[in-house]
Amino acid sequence: MLARLIYTLLLFLVSPVLLWVLYRKHPNKPAISHRWKEYWGFTPALCGNHPLWIHAVSVGEVIAISPLIRELKRQEPSISILLTTTTTTGAEQAKRLGDLVEHRYMPIDFSHCVKRFVLKMQPKAMVIVETELWPNTLHTVSKARIPITVINARLSENSAKGYRKIKPLFDIISHSVNQILCLHTDDAKRFIGLGVDERKVSISGSIKYDLIISPDVIVAGSTLRSSLGLNRPVWIAASTHKGEDEQMLSIHRNIADEHPDALLILVPRHPERFNDVEANCKQQGFITARRSNNQAVDKHTQVYLGDTMGELLIMLQCADITVIGGSLIGDKVGGHNLLEPAALGKPSLIGPSYFNFTDITRQLATAGATKICDDKSDISATLLQLFSDKQKCNEMSKAALSVVNANRGAINYTIKHILKSMN
Repeated sequence: MLARLIYTLLLFLVSPVLLWVLYRKHPNKPAISHRWKEYWGFTPALCGNHPLWIHAVSVGEVIAISPLIRELKRQEPSISILLTTTTTTGAEQAKRLGDLVEHRYMPIDFSHCVKRFVLKMQPKAMVIVETELWPNTLHTVSKARIPITVINARLSENSAKGYRKIKPLFDIISHSVNQILCLHTDDAKRFIGLGVDERKVSISGSIKYDLIISPDVIVAGSTLRSSLGLNRPVWIAASTHKGEDEQMLSIHRNIADEHPDALLILVPRHPERFNDVEANCKQQGFITARRSNNQAVDKHTQVYLGDTMGELLIMLQCADITVIGGSLIGDKVGGHNLLEPAALGKPSLIGPSYFNFTDITRQLATAGATKICDDKSDISATLLQLFSDKQKCNEMSKAALSVVNANRGAINYTIKHILKSMN
């Protein structure tokens, strides 16, 4: 009780900053607009009754959960699904699910906000994607006798160390949750090591392995590649963060020395950075085109800025090789998921920092589908090698698809446990 009181006080102190981040308007970022009250639990009524409540914080989590939602609705068409996100970009991605779900913004983690939301929504069960664990939310939902399942759960060693420092708060979380479906054995061991009842913990594998690539994505990616140039080397730097764009441009300058017609598709992780990244590209002398403006691309174009939402798969499809961002700026981010390029059969490279996706990265690296690079020089040298070695690229492509196909099945396992929690 004391731990939660202290936490709530601290949250109260930092909430103005949190709300400013959520509410502020920014170019290329969807605005919260009239829906700002939803963060306080004041939310419109649903069309369906007693929904399954799924929380996916932002774009990546919504993309990850989408195949499960489609399969769940196929198996149980009568289920009403409430999908909450924290970010407006996540809300934009949720629109792509159409009438499969009803979207609302997740209330801020104050008990009175969550209680107001729960009373209005009347969910039958709650599912949390990955490890978005808010103490007051979980306590309030559990107190309302709503079962809580965490799926695709991962817990890095660094995160486990952090939770040990606030053990009383983590105990509130662990006692509130009914079941935790982990990605890997290591994740399960860490949860149990923190005191979670081992009967609550199981290993599902990652639902991200069950990613189904729509034929429309393949067609759109192939069409885009035709417009960019079929016979030129094309690589993509996906989900880059501040401090990485400059490194990717430096790498591309080295690539262009040997392949003057090479094209870099640069996709920043956060839409509010699009304009700054474009300015940086042009300041460094690169001929740059933006996808959102439908700017013409010819043989002289050097950088293609992927500044649209929900089209990463299309841009991955049209590239020859993928470099994953969030991995070249020390331990600030810990990398991003390699499974999307893997499901498309794309050779991939990642920098030395990938602690958020350790198991998946090592699995793909062991299979020869990806290479873990030491720094930007290593990435540059590897890209040049792969552009000159089509056989190696093909071997990496086959290895990527093999890993993905061998690990499918998590969606059905997860659906089975979710439906069980609702009975």
